[in-house]
Amino acid sequence: MRPGPTALAAKVRTMAPSMTRSMQRVAEAVAGDPAGCAQLTVTGLAERTGTSEATVVRTSRLLGYPGYRDLRLALAGLAAQQESGAAPAVTADIAVDDPMPDVVAKLALDEQQTLADTAAALDVAQVEAAVAAMVSARRVDVYGVGASGLVSQDLAQKLLRIGMVAHSHADPHLAVTNAVQMQAGDVAVAITHSGRTVDVIEPLRVAFDQGATTIAITGRPDGEVAQYADHVLTTSTARESELRPAAMSSRTSQLLVVDCLFIGVAQRTYETAAPALSASYEALAHRHSPRPRGR
Repeated sequence: MRPGPTALAAKVRTMAPSMTRSMQRVAEAVAGDPAGCAQLTVTGLAERTGTSEATVVRTSRLLGYPGYRDLRLALAGLAAQQESGAAPAVTADIAVDDPMPDVVAKLALDEQQTLADTAAALDVAQVEAAVAAMVSARRVDVYGVGASGLVSQDLAQKLLRIGMVAHSHADPHLAVTNAVQMQAGDVAVAITHSGRTVDVIEPLRVAFDQGATTIAITGRPDGEVAQYADHVLTTSTARESELRPAAMSSRTSQLLVVDCLFIGVAQRTYETAAPALSASYEALAHRHSPRPRGR
């Protein structure tokens, strides 16, 4: 399915880091100036970016279009959206000497763009398939390290609160040990922005070999993790900079996907999920109430 104008901008930002440098120049050009590029022929865009016509066509196909003509139509639509007041395709980097009001504004805009990009590019059919697998799972194991490990914990805790058997594994040895015990009917979820994190890929591969349904949440759908995933959920990130590493922006999009999975599961198991969630709230309520001061 060809991406629409909004999804095109999201896909360009998501896939550009994994493209060749010549294809990156084409992608950056269409993302930075969709109106101008929409007026160019394939030869014109090749000359503008210092690439070849073949590179322009390959980039178009990588972005989901049969050819450059279809890409030009999407660029025209994207340009029309931006003229009507949509957010710019590329936001400014945070500088070392930026005052705090600018930092807040830039981060807020980047976060909004990251979430919008993830939502636009997310394959809903893959999300629904992942949810269906989790609903019927005997247990759900989630793998993640570093910033992705925090997201892994978040998903496991959410599922636990609605009565599911779910565990987050940040220790790679423990993750593999548990993956060996998985079987058909179980679900394993790997969270890795790069798609190349060995400590996450290894337990997912083991779970895949054991017959479990496997899910990858990644910013690189062409990464190694996808080889062992039955369902791939692609995340987007804001542009990485010296003061804003990928771990920050990727976590935002990962949390959105995790929330989509959780809500989907909760909707389909509402009769059991709602009482379990209420019970967990009641069990913890006293910890969030002010205690009377001692005399």
